[in-house]
Amino acid sequence: MCGVSSAVLQGAGGAAVSVVRADPRTGRLVRAVIRERPAAQRAVASAPSPPPSGLAGGSGIIETVDRIAQQNQLSPLLVHSVIRAESNYNPNAISPKGAQGLMQLIPSTARRFGVSNVFDPADNIQGGARYLKYLLALYKGDEALALAAYNAGEGAVSRYGGVPPFPETQDYVAKVRQRVASAVQSNDAKPTDAIPAEVHNPIREVMDANGKIYYISNSR
Repeated sequence: MCGVSSAVLQGAGGAAVSVVRADPRTGRLVRAVIRERPAAQRAVASAPSPPPSGLAGGSGIIETVDRIAQQNQLSPLLVHSVIRAESNYNPNAISPKGAQGLMQLIPSTARRFGVSNVFDPADNIQGGARYLKYLLALYKGDEALALAAYNAGEGAVSRYGGVPPFPETQDYVAKVRQRVASAVQSNDAKPTDAIPAEVHNPIREVMDANGKIYYISNSR
């Protein structure tokens, strides 16, 4: 577990916590100010709400992935494995590079494949599945190249003439394919054990040292 140093600041809009911690991906120390809303607003925000798109825990996600994968002539196991690697089934996930939702679509890719609400699970899965289908067709069914492009971009695959020599991308391709292979070998067509029953890691509003507000989640 990384060490965390914090200090509480008070303001008209509620308390703000200045946090210094190690970035889990780079190891560098990062400072951020997390603005806490007043208690009354927090109480309203914490009230339970129904999952979007009619999803109800793991079973709803499985049914949605199965349906969308079938629509796009994809293996549901492949889509599940990508979701697991991208967001660990967190529909509110936001990466440091701005990728969003279950299948971590960047805004331009979301627009390209017709996603209107990137934080709506079904909409996000549909966009990610369409992108995977496009990439598999582009690389003539080569799953490794399609996954590499999903992770690092089509330009990187073209530039290196194959899976780019990026440790993150190579690890990503290996993990996704290994998960699919393991599920096939164990006849696990419905990987329910990998799917959280509840939505987790909500989006947080964060203000940096320069006063700029941005939004993050701890999905990775």
